[in-house]
Amino acid sequence: MPHLNLSNFNIVCATLGGFITLFGLVSYLLKERYYLGEALISLLAGVIFSPHATNLIKPLDYALGSEESLATITLYFTHLVLGVQLVIAGVQLPSKYLYHEWKSVSLLLGPGMTGMWVCSSLLVWAMVPNLSFLHALAVASCVTPTDPVLSNSIVKGKFADQNIPKDLQKIIIAESGANDGLGYPFQFFALYLIKYVGSGGAGQQGGARLAMGYWFGETWGYTIILGVLYGATVGWVAKELLRRAEQRKFVDRESFLVFAIALALFIVGTCSMIGSDDILACFIAGNAFNIDDWFRLETLDDSLQPTIDMLLNLSIFVWFGAVCPWASFVHNDVISIYRLIFLGVLILLFRRVPVVYLMHWNIPQISQLKHCLWAGFFGPIGVKIDGEVREDAARLEEVFMIVVWFLTICSIVVHGLSVPLGKLGYHLPRTLSRSAGSRNDPADLDTPAPFHIQNQIENQVHQRERERKSGTDPPRPISRIGGPIIHPMESEFVPTSDTTSVESSGLDSPDVLTRKASDADSADEEQKYESAELAKEVQGPRRCQIAGSGGRKEERRTEERLPIQRVELEILHCSLNRHGVCTGLVWQIFDSTISSLQMIDNHFMPAGSLLA
Repeated sequence: MPHLNLSNFNIVCATLGGFITLFGLVSYLLKERYYLGEALISLLAGVIFSPHATNLIKPLDYALGSEESLATITLYFTHLVLGVQLVIAGVQLPSKYLYHEWKSVSLLLGPGMTGMWVCSSLLVWAMVPNLSFLHALAVASCVTPTDPVLSNSIVKGKFADQNIPKDLQKIIIAESGANDGLGYPFQFFALYLIKYVGSGGAGQQGGARLAMGYWFGETWGYTIILGVLYGATVGWVAKELLRRAEQRKFVDRESFLVFAIALALFIVGTCSMIGSDDILACFIAGNAFNIDDWFRLETLDDSLQPTIDMLLNLSIFVWFGAVCPWASFVHNDVISIYRLIFLGVLILLFRRVPVVYLMHWNIPQISQLKHCLWAGFFGPIGVKIDGEVREDAARLEEVFMIVVWFLTICSIVVHGLSVPLGKLGYHLPRTLSRSAGSRNDPADLDTPAPFHIQNQIENQVHQRERERKSGTDPPRPISRIGGPIIHPMESEFVPTSDTTSVESSGLDSPDVLTRKASDADSADEEQKYESAELAKEVQGPRRCQIAGSGGRKEERRTEERLPIQRVELEILHCSLNRHGVCTGLVWQIFDSTISSLQMIDNHFMPAGSLLA
């Protein structure tokens, strides 16, 4: 009979598969539009699925209720993810990158990591109460390396392609890949001193000399140097074997693509068996495997490695969100939550930025100030191998768990939100200013301003009225019915005895006016004069100069008798002409209307006022 089988395995498969499916449906929107990394989203999903919320993922049950077994599961899971990620990171770098950029990489791994370790130790020592400096050195060694998983997600994607130079992306990948394995010397330097020198040890004799002997011999010789040699040898041999098999057509495409991932699993297993640095060995093996750039170019357009990379990222950060001791951040005997938050802020600001700034002149990839600040800030703390807490330093266990976990969560959240918040801070003020501008201006910003003819007409009329009252308007030419506009030409004026009043008034004689009228018979000249007259009509009032008997001059202003409709039509005619609106038939309609009004106006003037 059918029944529900709510086993932990089924629940985990359904939960993880459902989350990855839903995330895949909106992955492009979240990562390329909102710039949210998969690490932050997976961490939040892990918190939701954890026993603190929905209780779908129960890490302690999988470890059979043992905290020690849970820590071991987390450690091995972290080894697996880091090993695969670092082999992929080494393969993605160009051929012989570490050889060509040895100076820049050495500065970041040598003085850079040492400076970050010292700065982090001072901050931890200052903020955590009742903690010795040697213990602070041990805690700071866990947050000194930059996380290759988070760094890999930061230097990929649309934002990185548009804003981060390729050289800067490569140097960050190289640094994060190498310094995670190089965190062992800093950690064991403090632990050996605690064991053989400090009061926190188990009372072993030998002093600093024995501590330094173990540190150089065991840590540097057996762990670091052996790991580098082992990784380089395995990587180069694997490359030669794969290339010879490919030349002889012994390898199919699927096995060829998955070869680097299988190589990572092999190195993690074998290097951990001999007790060497498997994380550093994986990164060196990836570089040696791609020493001639052959494998990278062959898999350049393939998506299998990025797919495996994404699945591992989602899984490990969901697990982090589920196993993180959230309640311990508030209820513990090590440090208060307020000091813990302040310590997180100080670590993010002063752990890496000052050190990178002091060295950026000697590193070409970060020589510019903006690149230096970016590389200094984006040194995330995330997935790393902290190692097991030694028995002689067991009382540091709670400090390690509280401080290191909290700083890791702070780095994931802050670095995951830095890019979207930066984009929001860049675009939000512009959006608000545009919204405020659109509210203040009733017109649409995308449309041109309206053509207000009525306002122009009223302004023209008021201007002409002020000129008329001030009496400064110049003499206007005279026009006759049915003829062109008659312009005064002083050069053709011939004074006579009968035109004394005309000469004194500044007007031409009747003979001159008649000759001007006969010379302007052509249609082209008529149109030219009429257009000029209309332009003058707009600029000032028109006067009619009349010469009467006895030399008496009478000035009458026809503006008072001119209907306002005609003024509006004339101004509208000139305005539309200026804006290129009236053409063809429209021109003829306006010309005919204005000529008709002009004839009607002249018809009602006194007969003696026309000089025709």
